[in-house]
Amino acid sequence: MGDRGTSNHSEMTGFILVGFRVGSELHLLLFLLFVLIYALILMGNVGMMTLIGTDPRLNTPMYFFLGNLSFIDLFYSTVIAPKAMTTFWSAGKSISFAGCVAQLFLFTLFIVTEGFLLAAMAYDRFLAICNPLLYSMQMTARLCAHLVAGSYICGCVSSVLQTTMTFTLSFCASRAIDHFYCDTRPLQRLSCSDLFIHKVVSFSLSGLIILPTVFVIVVSYLYIVSAVVRMRSAEGRKKAFSTCSSHLGVVGVLYGAVFFMYLTPDRYPELSKVASLCYSLVTPMLNPVIYSLRNKDVKEALRKLWEKKKMIL
Repeated sequence: MGDRGTSNHSEMTGFILVGFRVGSELHLLLFLLFVLIYALILMGNVGMMTLIGTDPRLNTPMYFFLGNLSFIDLFYSTVIAPKAMTTFWSAGKSISFAGCVAQLFLFTLFIVTEGFLLAAMAYDRFLAICNPLLYSMQMTARLCAHLVAGSYICGCVSSVLQTTMTFTLSFCASRAIDHFYCDTRPLQRLSCSDLFIHKVVSFSLSGLIILPTVFVIVVSYLYIVSAVVRMRSAEGRKKAFSTCSSHLGVVGVLYGAVFFMYLTPDRYPELSKVASLCYSLVTPMLNPVIYSLRNKDVKEALRKLWEKKKMIL
């Protein structure tokens, strides 16, 4: 078995990305859809980072985390979208072995980092609402940097482990990945190896990522709800729920799509692709919109930037 795996990797030069199993007449429509979504991702997230970087009023921990969230959304969608668009536009659906490894590694790195970053943002909201007088002393620039760095470290460790486990498998003759990017589950379907231990380790790793982040988010919001209910000011309650609803919306979209994808049985690969599309491209597109619509500071910064541009023109 060891010799077989060795020869398998030496002969494996690349894979074929099958994409969505639709008629050729719909490929142009899918290409245009991906172009539109990716353009909105670029505009929304680059715009959000620009606003946060140029407006002094947005120089707070919450917007520091939001800027990093936009950076992550921009880059993990960039790992997926351009290659997916080329598979729809041209006949060349191949991806090199090294390219597939890089795509899985980078996507896993950014998506896991986002999960931990969302937990850090929930903790930030907990401190801001439950301990407002001590917030500036507790949520220091150093702590913010440590939380973001810790998120990236967790994402990197998880990505190294997941990518290493996936590409030490022995692959069969078929090189056709039934997906629009290199992901763990479609690659497992190509494997000749015994997947039991691999799936147990992969499931345990997912649990170590999801359970702590979900626990921090849920506990933070239990304390937040308790604090908001005790507020005497209706305006204070409205402001607290306004700042939290954006974050909850982002968490709901991301984790909803992830759970849907991983709970979908392998016999329904097209459903899995739709769920992957939601959290790999739709979520990064919606995040800036969610934060812009529900946030007065962001809307005010946008208004001032627009007025400044009109004066220059």
